Amino acid sequence: MTPAFVAPEVPWGQLAPVVIVLVAAVVGVLVEAFVPQRARRATQLALAVVALAGAVVAVAALWRDVMASGGEALLGGSVVLDGPTLVLWGVLAVLGLVSLLVVADRTESGEDAFAPSASAVPGSEYEELARRKGLAQTEVYPLVLFALGGMMIFPAAGDLLTLFVALEVLSLPLYLLSGMARRRRLFSQEASMKYFLLGAFASAFMLFGAALLYGFAGSVRLADIAAATRTVNGLDGLLLAGVVLVLVGLLFKVGAVPFHSWTPDVYQGAPTPVTGFMAACTKIAAFGAILRLVYVVLPPLEWDLMPLLWGVAVITMVVGTVVAIVQTDVKRMLAYSSIAHAGFVLVGVVALTQSGISSVLFYLLAYGLATIGAFAIVSLVREVTAGPGSAVVAEATHIAQWSGLGQRHPVLAASFALFLLSFAGIPLTAGFTGKFAVFSAAVEGGLTWLVVVGVLVSAAAVFFYVRLIVLMFFTDPAGTPGEATTVVRSEGFTAVAIGLGVVGTILLGVLPSPLLDVLADAARLVP
Repeated sequence: MTPAFVAPEVPWGQLAPVVIVLVAAVVGVLVEAFVPQRARRATQLALAVVALAGAVVAVAALWRDVMASGGEALLGGSVVLDGPTLVLWGVLAVLGLVSLLVVADRTESGEDAFAPSASAVPGSEYEELARRKGLAQTEVYPLVLFALGGMMIFPAAGDLLTLFVALEVLSLPLYLLSGMARRRRLFSQEASMKYFLLGAFASAFMLFGAALLYGFAGSVRLADIAAATRTVNGLDGLLLAGVVLVLVGLLFKVGAVPFHSWTPDVYQGAPTPVTGFMAACTKIAAFGAILRLVYVVLPPLEWDLMPLLWGVAVITMVVGTVVAIVQTDVKRMLAYSSIAHAGFVLVGVVALTQSGISSVLFYLLAYGLATIGAFAIVSLVREVTAGPGSAVVAEATHIAQWSGLGQRHPVLAASFALFLLSFAGIPLTAGFTGKFAVFSAAVEGGLTWLVVVGVLVSAAAVFFYVRLIVLMFFTDPAGTPGEATTVVRSEGFTAVAIGLGVVGTILLGVLPSPLLDVLADAARLVP
């Protein structure tokens, strides 16, 4: 007798933050098809802003019930709604909204950061025609929303198939966005291709790992895999290999060593607003997924796999810092800085304590605000061609070009210095509080030696941050490429994003206790 089909019950209200973002992305695709071009940008921007603001409101509406119940598994265990999930949804929506301001901004000449026709061959007549007609790639707005939707599902995934689907939903739009830079088109397309090819390999590793874990546990649910690890079935090889391969896919997304080789090239070649969005939000989503995997599946395997993660954390901190010291390009320096920060966050992950979860969540918010703000400033500092009829061209990313910037544009340079000091972990910034939190969690977890390594690496990292601050404020631009740079005027969206980053970095550094208390209450993962 054929069993009757039972229609699944979808708790739309509890999934509202994700649903709002993804529905808005789909509507954005329809806007591209049916809204006249002259009104398309304003429509897309308004739709995206309303959707992300709505997602934040939906998270706030769910907060009390989830905190009271402790969370639950939805859709047959495919999605887990608990405290860390809600925090990550809220952080992604807020930082996505800040990133969107930078993406949407245009200079006083009406140019945004994206090619007028991304499909045109660089340097072709069609590209020049699209530029003269003033075409704009408004598809970036639904692409950003689709990527954010995947990022929100990623840390909430309760099974490996949902995790893989979310990985593809967040990655594919980023592959496209990375190749859409208005200037240095070939460089941008090269970055997109590298990201796509290496990302495909990482996805394949994760999928193969999921297959091995299914062979071990007979299920792809993380809770079932965790339960199977507590029994002896002679398939430990499948378990260890599967977990390692899944971790490879996740560590690739956060840019941890040795899976970091894509990071500097993609960060440098992608449109700068996309680099900021990708550097902040992708790392947040991926670390959310790593937290769930490590804290749900790995505790019974602590002495089998945790030493591997300890080693990854150490080499990630060291390699990111050492290579950043020798960089001469601002975007590449920030890329290697992000690699080092991935190592610092891993210190909190491997603590295997409840304070480890809350400290990682705080660190990700602090890092995300500073990262988006820093790349927003980079997008405004431009090269100027020499001679009569000088014109503003691409971003001035060589470090020497930033010399004397503090004398010409003190507010902008001071904001950038604040973000750099936060990256360095200087007291009274959000970065210091975040590092102190993850290091304290690691000490609580018995990993004092790892904290000592982290403190030493942090001290070394101060060098390349302070070097840039000295260039901006204490170096005379005369006789250097700094004379050929300017700060472009824009519609003001980027200035708002920078201001939000500055306020957040200061507030989280000076008054972190309220947020830390909230995160401590929310740091309970549902298996």
